[in-house]
Amino acid sequence: TQSENILGYYVNVERIPNSCRDSPNRIFLKDRKVLLNLSMAYYRVNISAYNKAGESPQATYIVPDSSATDLPGQIHVRHQGSNAVVTWTPEYNPKCFVVDWGTGKDDMRMKIITTTTGNFMLDNFQPYKSYKIVVHASDVCQCESFTRHEKTFGVTHFYSVEGVPRTGPANVTILNITKHSALVKWTKIAAKDCLGVLQGYRISYTDLSRKKSLAVTLNSSTTSYHLTGLKEKTIYRVQILGFTKAGEGPPTLSQPFSTPKYGTVEALCICVTQHQS
Repeated sequence: TQSENILGYYVNVERIPNSCRDSPNRIFLKDRKVLLNLSMAYYRVNISAYNKAGESPQATYIVPDSSATDLPGQIHVRHQGSNAVVTWTPEYNPKCFVVDWGTGKDDMRMKIITTTTGNFMLDNFQPYKSYKIVVHASDVCQCESFTRHEKTFGVTHFYSVEGVPRTGPANVTILNITKHSALVKWTKIAAKDCLGVLQGYRISYTDLSRKKSLAVTLNSSTTSYHLTGLKEKTIYRVQILGFTKAGEGPPTLSQPFSTPKYGTVEALCICVTQHQS
């Protein structure tokens, strides 16, 4: 009954952050669908219904991160104390650039660059935190127009100061153990625990009978490794750590496993049928 009395909908589109302090763009709709052509900034969309009696409470939706990879420009960042110098090579010269930077949608700042120089400075970067820097281009340099006219030029992530990971990978398991091999799996180190750009993992395994250790370096996208060339009937211990440009983080707890003396034996079934005379 309530839906039959609805006259239409209000849709408020608000850019995050919005240092222009202008009011959100309000769209009036009769249908329950709207196409929004937005940049890769964060946006808050508030939707409410209205009828002759008034307006309903708002439903809020935050436009999630986009994973677009076909952006036109490359951004380069270098740290300068607690500040960062951002440079780029635009393919064309818009009237202005709009820059967002911060650690996430709840901690973003906005800056409008109206000069034609190919670099600018951002401030207040803290060590060991991952910052997202997004550069948008706009041919209309008016605050109330950015939501409609800005186009994302490029995105990058940046640490002003990198640290080593505070933990090793989680959920280390050892599977498919044979006389001479075993499969090691783990869960990647969470981004909040890396404290820098994760370069990769180092996995070490020790033959306890000879106290001999071997180590392998793997890239940061790897979450499993097949150990080969193991000795039969031997106890091994495995540890894994992550590393950034700043160095190695702590290794995981030592995980022991034993290789068997014999390989995998296939089950054999012999069926005997007796014939009575």
